[in-house]
Amino acid sequence: MNDKPREDEHTPPATNSETETSSLSRRKFLGNAALLGLSGAGLAAGLVGCKESAQAPAAGGAPASTPAHEAGGLSYEIKPGQLDEYYGLWSGGHSGEVRVLGVPSGREIKRIPVFNRDALTGWGLTNESKQVIGTREDGSLRYDTGDTHHVHASYNDGTYDGKYAWVNDKLHSRLARIRLDTMECDKITELPNAQGFHGIFPDKRDPVDAAVNHTTRVFCGSEFALPHPNDGNDMDDPEKYYSLFTCVDAESMAVRWQCRVDGNMDLVASAYDGKLAASNQYNTENGMIYADMMSAERDACVFFNIERIEAAIKAGKFTKLPNADVPIVDGRKAANPDPKTALTCYVPVPKNPHGVNASPDGKYFICSGKLSPTASVIELTKVHDWFAGTLDDPRKAVVGEPEIGLGPLHTLFDGRGNAYTTLFLDSQIVKWNIEASIKAFAGDKTAQPVVDRIDVHYQPGHLNASMAETREADGKWLVVGCKFSKDRYLPVGPLHPENEVLIDISGDKMKTVHESPVWPEPHDFIVVRRDVIKTRQIYDMGEFPNAVTDPAQSKVERNGKKVTVYLTSMAPAYSLTEFKVKQGDEVTIILTNHDKVEDLSHGFGLPKYNINFIVNPQETRSVTFKADKPGVYWYYCTHFCHALHLEMRGRMMVERA
Repeated sequence: MNDKPREDEHTPPATNSETETSSLSRRKFLGNAALLGLSGAGLAAGLVGCKESAQAPAAGGAPASTPAHEAGGLSYEIKPGQLDEYYGLWSGGHSGEVRVLGVPSGREIKRIPVFNRDALTGWGLTNESKQVIGTREDGSLRYDTGDTHHVHASYNDGTYDGKYAWVNDKLHSRLARIRLDTMECDKITELPNAQGFHGIFPDKRDPVDAAVNHTTRVFCGSEFALPHPNDGNDMDDPEKYYSLFTCVDAESMAVRWQCRVDGNMDLVASAYDGKLAASNQYNTENGMIYADMMSAERDACVFFNIERIEAAIKAGKFTKLPNADVPIVDGRKAANPDPKTALTCYVPVPKNPHGVNASPDGKYFICSGKLSPTASVIELTKVHDWFAGTLDDPRKAVVGEPEIGLGPLHTLFDGRGNAYTTLFLDSQIVKWNIEASIKAFAGDKTAQPVVDRIDVHYQPGHLNASMAETREADGKWLVVGCKFSKDRYLPVGPLHPENEVLIDISGDKMKTVHESPVWPEPHDFIVVRRDVIKTRQIYDMGEFPNAVTDPAQSKVERNGKKVTVYLTSMAPAYSLTEFKVKQGDEVTIILTNHDKVEDLSHGFGLPKYNINFIVNPQETRSVTFKADKPGVYWYYCTHFCHALHLEMRGRMMVERA
């Protein structure tokens, strides 16, 4: 990854013959690795991107320029004072956070701390945030690391309703919920008996009650099989290992149920009718090392019949593991021989699929092959036919399987019948037509599924398009997250940024209009029309039961060795300019911001005590610490608030014991 920038970054593009010669060589190399079983050496070379694969143009790439009537004509420029058309909600990867970007500008607007500590807001320090994250008996955080991957928002009848977003923590198998009116995390749930929690998706409507059109559940898949119970026994017995699919209540964030499956799971999708959820499976062999995970030419997309699962639980047909009071149903093939009563349906798809996505018309799920150059189109009515006993073979639910390129990973849609898939090994985005792929699969030799290709830099992973995971997919913008940036930006040492590419998909031909570096490692994202999300600019003081509602209530209250300091802020002063405690006291500071002006936040920093947090207008936050160092400690406003900001301070005086 340390080779020099390629010449064509700074020179005119190669001729067609030059491009074809280079790309054929590249595809031949990658084809040997990806399509002939992926030996250990081939896999390593392909997935990290060798010199040629990372830098040479790929076959069938879009021409250097396209006629104006074929390419989209959108502008990504957002002038000063203008607002973006869309919110982008990005995972932050191993930072443990969620990021808010404007689309199409790509401007980062906010970072939402979730599973991480955050020095600006005090997340992970304040009592309120520690309660959300979870603590040990001594009050320390149970975890202060995380690995966010997938962000998805709540729905009302198949389109975003602006209420919540959820994000997973793959590292510690936690699900977090973000209130979109404040863009702050309000609940976190740890999934029992799960590791490698990767894929999540809310239901798009409640499947049981036709009058309930909004999200009531969040579905969670897990990649890593475990011996159950995971108590140190049977660790070398592969028969004891299995994975669990988990359903979480969208409002209470309690775990509702789990379903045992054959193999393990990657990503998750939910159907628009609310009746099915699915997860692609890339290790149906139950291998423990990667070499054992690639022997099967087909893995599966497993479908969960939600109504049947919940009916089975209601009827008491479940078990529980000793460490969690959660009902578990058996979704293995052997336990579900009769399709008419089966809880799950395993649709075979090739090979080590990575990603499953639902088309906006509600008809199809798309699974990408990853180690096969294909994408599988699964028709949901045929999955329902299998559950009804009228389709004899789940494989017959696959109605299209176009060959689209090397390393297909994730697929999104434009609402006009076209799908867009990332090709990790080809470093391309391929645009293909779903109906044409179905016709070709049925034997129509004239059908041409692939519509367009475009190069991106480099090794794209996830992508998303404007409103693409809703019924209102509008086919304007496509954002692509590339895992490598290599020579695209000023060098900053061994750790490179990643590269986000913005593509105009409003025309027949895709058109790259912008790219920008991003701090590693965002994984997935959604693009939501701005009118959907209604944010609050000021809190309601009444929401906080410990609020200091009147500055006259400011005081120092002692109960033995526990001291509570009631404090307010209003620019440019705190209500107490000093307070005294004794060495060894356990001190709790409760701070309420009395300013009502939008954008007027105050900070509270206390030197040598590791205290720094902010309170937004009308908000209350608190911290608890031990005053173990005698002396004078100036607390001060750390968030610029007023012309007299530097004068906004006071003294904590700790008397020697």
